[in-house]
Amino acid sequence: MVTDKFSAPDIVLGLKANWKQFSLLVVVNGFVGAMVGLERTILPLIASNEFGITSKSVVLSFLISFGLVKALSNFFAGGLADTLGRKKLLVVGWYLGVPVPFLIIWAPDWGWVVFANILLGMNQGFCWSMTVIQKIDLVGPARRGLAMGINEFAGYVAVSLSALATGYIAASYSLRPYPFYLGIAFVLLGLFLSIFFVKETRAYAMAEASTWDTNLQEPLSGGRPKNKQRPSLAEILLITSWKDKALFSCSQAGMVNNLNDGMAWGLFPLFFAAAGLDIYSIGIIAAVYPGVWGSLQLVTGMLSDRWGRKKMIFTGMWVQALGIWLTAATHSFPYWVSGSAILGLGTALVYPTLLAAISDVANPSWRASAVGVYRLWRDGGYALGALMAGLLADTFSISWAIWIIGGLTFLSGVIVATLMYETLPAQKRI
Repeated sequence: MVTDKFSAPDIVLGLKANWKQFSLLVVVNGFVGAMVGLERTILPLIASNEFGITSKSVVLSFLISFGLVKALSNFFAGGLADTLGRKKLLVVGWYLGVPVPFLIIWAPDWGWVVFANILLGMNQGFCWSMTVIQKIDLVGPARRGLAMGINEFAGYVAVSLSALATGYIAASYSLRPYPFYLGIAFVLLGLFLSIFFVKETRAYAMAEASTWDTNLQEPLSGGRPKNKQRPSLAEILLITSWKDKALFSCSQAGMVNNLNDGMAWGLFPLFFAAAGLDIYSIGIIAAVYPGVWGSLQLVTGMLSDRWGRKKMIFTGMWVQALGIWLTAATHSFPYWVSGSAILGLGTALVYPTLLAAISDVANPSWRASAVGVYRLWRDGGYALGALMAGLLADTFSISWAIWIIGGLTFLSGVIVATLMYETLPAQKRI
């Protein structure tokens, strides 16, 4: 494995040089993902079966609160990570997650669940952002795509296994409280590891930033600052959201990716239940999507280091659209499993590649802030997707909502194919 030595004598970047801390962060991110997996199979069913909620917009209100809070937490976490450090925010995120399983277990009405998802959004925003940023810090410019593939693999395989486990437990016992006992274990283990074993990594980013001009080529787009001076957070927001074509393309693709993920999370269980599937079968479909998504990222992240980022992103968006349309067009369990797997494949092509592309472009001195802005837009897609899916389903039908969101996903891929430049220079490909 290639490592890069920088001016600080005790700082060596690279996956091999930092494998112990990197591996620990992979485990921690697995617990972060497992917290989300608790809800993917059964929370929409709790809304309809236990609280008698029929409006799809009201059912998906938990996702609106989750998405909005997670998006804002990502944004502020990025800037705070550049000034206060990574570990503090990671620990704070875990503390915010502690009440979540208890609130859902004891919830007397749906408002408690919505509040639990506000806390879960903050937990995910701080914890997932920090594990991403810390891994980027440790590996340096080499093997960045592979590092993001490993990170997202851990998180989304954990989502899949947690969704499968909660579906099985709910089918065997009840929707509450038993599936959420797992969440108590996940949050306590994540908090313990983060407090006592995770180390601060901000110095690694500063070491890389000190060699930015000599290690990396000149900016490829007029949107990026061409000097070492750190831009303000407002400037980073504009650069990442609009001024730089690659960063804009990644931000909108990330938003649409999570828009369709929010639709899958909130509407797919109701769509399958209305077709007569039992809870365990719904759990299998809910697990296949993040399972394929998570496991393939080990390969797709590495391939983006060889092939570049742009083609993998727009191809992935189009594959996602295909999986969504297959789900809407068919009416049997095998086809729905296939649609879920295709959606997972498309997301695997996109997810680690987007993070790697953002990291290619942003100077390490303000990279965490740029990642925070990207994740602001990306996870804002959960709220937008939940709102749009709920309104479309209530106005037309769940099937129509799925078709339309598939079309938006395809259009997002067209934007990437048209506007984005390749962020990984040819000489950096391995």
